[in-house]
Amino acid sequence: MVARRLISWLRAATGRGTPPARRGAGRHGLKLRARDGEDYAVVSSVLQDALVAVGQMTWLADDKRFVMVANRFRWEQRAPAGDLPDAPRQPEPQRPGDARFEDAPLYERIHCGLTFDRVKGVQYRGFSKADTERILEVLALVRDAKGITVTFAGDAALRLQGPRIVCHLEDLGEPWPTRWRPSHTEALSAGKAAGGDGSERNEA
Repeated sequence: MVARRLISWLRAATGRGTPPARRGAGRHGLKLRARDGEDYAVVSSVLQDALVAVGQMTWLADDKRFVMVANRFRWEQRAPAGDLPDAPRQPEPQRPGDARFEDAPLYERIHCGLTFDRVKGVQYRGFSKADTERILEVLALVRDAKGITVTFAGDAALRLQGPRIVCHLEDLGEPWPTRWRPSHTEALSAGKAAGGDGSERNEA
């Protein structure tokens, strides 16, 4: 199922379809476009704690386009003030007859596709493109004057070079329930324990 979604997204990304071009949302999912720093801050928040398989990243050099598929946590679906990324989650008082947390999935995950256009070069740090089964956890997307940096747990990073990169994000398919809200302290600790080789590899 995920493979079919990836193929569909790649067809859109290579011109055999229409990638998303506006902000909006479908019945379940998001559709976002990012051009400036403020836009990328929104996309970064949406993608925090997303899981990305190395094998589901592709650079289409001739098209100057980078494509990936992520499994993201739907922060926007359940986000009261105390339940946003990096904010402590306050315990809720439990009354007789209330459903236990273990009995009631409170959160959701969903697959999403991302395209980055006008990419002039790609660098990988802390992981190899040959390690296709490795799963990376997104920490943040940061835009600067020369490109975009996607940082992952475990001191890994993806650098997309280009001063005018445009990102499109679109959710794919239906969300599914999960009981687990990501813990950033645990993610960072696990990432440091896993480590990375610290090397940087280029694609040009």
